[in-house]
Amino acid sequence: MDFSNKNIAVLFEIGGDTVYLTQTHISTWVVMGALIIFAIVVRMLLPRFRPVPGGAQNIVETAVEMLSGFTKTNLGEHNDKYGGVYFSVFLFILFSNLSGLFGFRPPTADLATTSTLALITLILMHVESAATLRWGYFKSYIRPYPVFLPINLIGEVSKPLSLAFRLFGNMLGAFIIIGLSYQMLPLLLRFLLPDVLHAFFDIFTGSLQAFIFTMLSMVFIRQKASLA
Repeated sequence: MDFSNKNIAVLFEIGGDTVYLTQTHISTWVVMGALIIFAIVVRMLLPRFRPVPGGAQNIVETAVEMLSGFTKTNLGEHNDKYGGVYFSVFLFILFSNLSGLFGFRPPTADLATTSTLALITLILMHVESAATLRWGYFKSYIRPYPVFLPINLIGEVSKPLSLAFRLFGNMLGAFIIIGLSYQMLPLLLRFLLPDVLHAFFDIFTGSLQAFIFTMLSMVFIRQKASLA
């Protein structure tokens, strides 16, 4: 099991050009496959749902209700359309963070992955703000005075950057610490301490970071769309 910090997994050539297949690529595909299988299973269960819920139906309905309430709390009643988007983002981040339990390099330990997720938030922030505020969207960049335009622009960029670097830093740090524990501990201790670290970093911290990323993304969208 390779827990080194090297991200290159496979090198091969196509037409004389070197192609790099990284651990991030592989783990991302695995996470996507797991999410697709999860979605297919839930979809197959839907026709069996009954007026009186039970079993898996309880779990699905509880998750949907929690998602709806969470979205309305953070985005407002009129923006619940983003609930499905960020439920998917939350599941992707959660599954990515938990992939470390199975020996994969978490995709969220790669800045390219977290930056892409933050870019989704950045786009939705400005799309929703422009649609809601119209001319007020452009005026928000020169408030309270036009001289503040550069500072306001930096502030807009810093929000998604903070999302990307927070998630990336936490998961990369966890990946490195767990990797060091496997390489530096005596053989007998490798079956005890790494399990504790996996439980803390992959399960607890991973779940917490998925929640924080989703919540802050929704908060940023609501704040941007409410600037009058």
